Amino acid sequence: MAKEAEWNNHFNIGVDSIDNAHRKLFSIVRRLIHLSKDENNGQWACAEGIKYFKTYAIEHFTDEENYMKSISYEGYEIHKRLHDGMRYKTLPALEKDLLESDYSQESIQHFLGICLGWLTAHIMIEDRAITGKISNRWKKDNTGEAMTALEDALTLAIREIFRLQPEIVSEHYSGEDFGSCMIDRLTYRSKEGNHVQIFLVLEESLVLRAVSSMLGMPLKKVDRMVENTVRQLSLHIADQVGEHCHLSFYYELESNHLMTAEQFRQIFYAQYFDYSLLFNTGTGYFAFCIKLE
Repeated sequence: MAKEAEWNNHFNIGVDSIDNAHRKLFSIVRRLIHLSKDENNGQWACAEGIKYFKTYAIEHFTDEENYMKSISYEGYEIHKRLHDGMRYKTLPALEKDLLESDYSQESIQHFLGICLGWLTAHIMIEDRAITGKISNRWKKDNTGEAMTALEDALTLAIREIFRLQPEIVSEHYSGEDFGSCMIDRLTYRSKEGNHVQIFLVLEESLVLRAVSSMLGMPLKKVDRMVENTVRQLSLHIADQVGEHCHLSFYYELESNHLMTAEQFRQIFYAQYFDYSLLFNTGTGYFAFCIKLE
């Protein structure tokens, strides 16, 4: 992760104040990564560093929004909603995870992985779109009743299947790396030939807990049996969500297979997703992404 936190000049969008702030944010994350690896730094150093990152990031969002308004940027409303999601949903959820776990290594890695991933993707796509260098990812922002229905369906499915109470971390998950995961891709086809692709990203700690509970025996590593169980669990989650959102009446399963993190990243950044949510189950993180075609 430390290598990924190095500043790259490709991140420059051509607005000095914004580029300088981005460079500073990367420097803060890089420092946090080094702090988290040094056991002598302890909880206090990480806590102070994370507090500083949050304060600086929120100040930067305000400055960037003022710049967008000054040039009458057409994508301002969606861009601000992405900032607001980070301000009011993702950062508070990550902070809660840190506090409740007493700054465990797992929660620190969640914070760093999600913040670094969000920052990188946001700069390379949404921020570059400000100056017309690239088209923004979130061309439309599915909010309101549709988003609420999907969140409710996923919350119910996770509660029933895993016996856990999930909390939303982000309504605009951008493929951030939150730890060792298993990724399942489900493809559905309608009678008219339309497709729906669903990607489920499950942290291994969540998977092992679920399968261990089902078998009544502790499991410490992912094997073929666990992989097959994850495919069935993913299908069960997707089926419940489909019934709740009335998708199951129109689509039938065409394929179900696991994929690597690299395969997922390539697909994620090459395509536009209609919905992309991230949850914390208390035992591990879980992302659910939908692409309608």
